[in-house]
Amino acid sequence: MPSKKALIRRPSPRLAEGLVTHIEREKVDVDLAVEQWEAYAEALRAHGWETIEVDPADDCPDSVFVEDTVVMYKNVALITRPGAESRREETAGVEEAVASLGCSVNWIWEPGTLDGGDVLKIGDTIYVGRGGRTNAAGVQQLRAAFEPLGAQVVAVPVSKVLHLKSAVTALPDGTVIGNIPKVDRPSLFPRFLSVPEEAGGHVVLLGGHKLLISASAPKTIDLLADLGHDPVVVDISEFEKLEGCVTCLSVRVRELYA
Repeated sequence: MPSKKALIRRPSPRLAEGLVTHIEREKVDVDLAVEQWEAYAEALRAHGWETIEVDPADDCPDSVFVEDTVVMYKNVALITRPGAESRREETAGVEEAVASLGCSVNWIWEPGTLDGGDVLKIGDTIYVGRGGRTNAAGVQQLRAAFEPLGAQVVAVPVSKVLHLKSAVTALPDGTVIGNIPKVDRPSLFPRFLSVPEEAGGHVVLLGGHKLLISASAPKTIDLLADLGHDPVVVDISEFEKLEGCVTCLSVRVRELYA
């Protein structure tokens, strides 16, 4: 049976100091962010996911965005080397967490940089965004880690948003979704569905046709429901002020070997 475990990490008290790159800085309500994070974690658990809380990294403002620190493929965890130097201390606790799950652990090494938010997996195809936080050496090392395991790695340009998954994610049938103004090359994806809101391009597959999606995308929620999906709506407004989305706040571990 596939595993349904999700790594999560409690927001740092310094969350409001988190990095912003493509948007204007707004005031972040840290207390509200913690409430939203707890509701997000509960939504995962309510749909059958076991949440595994990585040790907090209170001195790292962006540490709640745990997805950026590791990329999972089958039973292998690739510990990233974030493109923002201030985020590199976040990886140690995540490495401990995935090792405790029995994963085989690999690493991105200097001069490579890779953020997990730049990696979109659809079956055995792994799209990796080459942009502000992930460089060519990081892409090459990702290929070296996963192609021998059966993956096909496809590099795509990212210039309009922070990460690839800030622009696109995928539906259960593999159709890539995104808001056209934020996507560099929609034609690179075999099947692409345009959605009306930026936040609508971000979904987490919970199982079946259940899709975790932000309350900031009401038109997309209606569209996906009309297409037969089952949106599970969460409010992550405080994290969106820091360029976060529903994918950033967890690492879904689906293929642990028994």
